[in-house]
Amino acid sequence: MLRVNNIEVIYNKVILALKGVSLQVDDGQIVALLGSNGAGKSTTLKAISGLLHTELGEVSAGSIEFDGRRIDGRDPVSTVQLGVVQVMEGRRVLEHLTVEENLRVGAQRGNGASIADDLAKAYTYFPRLKAMSKRASGYLSGGEQQMLVIGRGLMAHPKLMLLDEPSLGLSPLLVQEIFEIIARINREEKMALLLIEQNATLALDIAHYGYVMENGRVVLDGAADKLRENEDIKEFYLGLTQLGARKSYREIKHYKRRKRWLG
Repeated sequence: MLRVNNIEVIYNKVILALKGVSLQVDDGQIVALLGSNGAGKSTTLKAISGLLHTELGEVSAGSIEFDGRRIDGRDPVSTVQLGVVQVMEGRRVLEHLTVEENLRVGAQRGNGASIADDLAKAYTYFPRLKAMSKRASGYLSGGEQQMLVIGRGLMAHPKLMLLDEPSLGLSPLLVQEIFEIIARINREEKMALLLIEQNATLALDIAHYGYVMENGRVVLDGAADKLRENEDIKEFYLGLTQLGARKSYREIKHYKRRKRWLG
């Protein structure tokens, strides 16, 4: 399905943000992309979705292929038409529009499904949105807005959804609910997802495969169950020592200086 082949990304013809990143997402997979702030995760998603061009960025080396077709030179609209949809960080709702109007914005015509059917599907996954379908989306809570932007992405019938930090700023209960829905969408729609998430525990609980990025590079990858047991992942992303005791933030920062994969 998706193949990212040794790409480099440069901003403003000067700033090298990605340095030879390769990853893949197979049909029906959830793939987690882990890493600290500034590692290059969001830039990777924008390179795939075409949004990079809107920020004076470009793929300067390597290639990105989706369903055997090269997409790294495409604009965001044509990328969506191929079946790749990005749900951006920060819950980008159109605040002056109602919930239903926001959902309709995401609909793709010509795919054989009616708007009514698409809305019904979105409400099936996010029933609380149906009860507030006529409410201006700017008045929704953070969790409801996150549900709305994922529902809006579903309206485009994606083959691959790119999710950027869906847990950001949400309460633990809401985060758990949203991740359960993401797993359900993957299971029932057979949709592939590439998920950026700093909550490594949640991401690896629903993912099939994972990649770890640092400083614009992929430094570690493997099956999600193997990564959960990896001592480096436990230490630097789950905050646990080899004995299972949770480390303090200060200790984690200290240990980052000796990451084995950067040695």
